[in-house]
Amino acid sequence: MITCYLRYVIDPDKIAEFEEYAKMWLNLLPRFGGIHHGYFLPSEGESDIALSMFSFASLAEYEQYRKDAAKDPDVAEAVAFAKRTKCFLRYERSFFRPVLPEVG
Repeated sequence: MITCYLRYVIDPDKIAEFEEYAKMWLNLLPRFGGIHHGYFLPSEGESDIALSMFSFASLAEYEQYRKDAAKDPDVAEAVAFAKRTKCFLRYERSFFRPVLPEVG
């Protein structure tokens, strides 16, 4: 399993727009085989940082998602919404390998 961690620098005056963008992706990502772990918006402390995490079974599945998403009209709509509203200024993406409790 591979987990993608996204750290966004958002416009604090556009949290509602960023939340709308996040909800789009919460519905989109599972269509491509991913598991979304949610978005995390500012509550206390820094008001311009938002986080998101999602996982795929493997890096190969993540790479396939990127190819398929690039051709999807709903993804294009989400990307256009972010560009139009400028609800985030930039983001950084990191990948992690989770260590989970053993089942059994």
